Amino acid sequence: MKLYIGNLPWKVDDSGLKEMFATYNVEEANVISDKFSGRSKGFGFVTIADDESANKAISEMNDKEIEGRAIKVSEAKPMVPRDNAPRAESNESGSNEAPAADPDAIDQSGDFE
Repeated sequence: MKLYIGNLPWKVDDSGLKEMFATYNVEEANVISDKFSGRSKGFGFVTIADDESANKAISEMNDKEIEGRAIKVSEAKPMVPRDNAPRAESNESGSNEAPAADPDAIDQSGDFE
C-alpha cells in the first residue's frame, strides 16, 4: 500500500522518511521536491507491502509530531492528470482554445478615445 505523508519538516529527505517508518517495513520512500530549486515540497510517499502494517502506520503516525510539525499520514490517492482537468469555460465550438481576433473589428485609426 502506498501512503501519503504530508506536513513533513523541510530537512527530511528520502532516507529520513524511510527511517521514520522503518518499524513498518518500508519498501520505498520518496520526498517530493521542487524540480527547479530541488527543495522539499513538504510531502512524500512511502510504500509498505503488507496492508496490515500500512494501516498500523496510518493509525500510529498520523498527527505525530516530528520536529515541531504534526505529520499527516493517509492512504495515497491516484494523481489526477492536469491535462484532463476541466476548464472554467469554453467557447461556442466547445474548444478550450482562445477565440481568434476579428481583424475587421480592430480599430486601426490610432484614435483611441
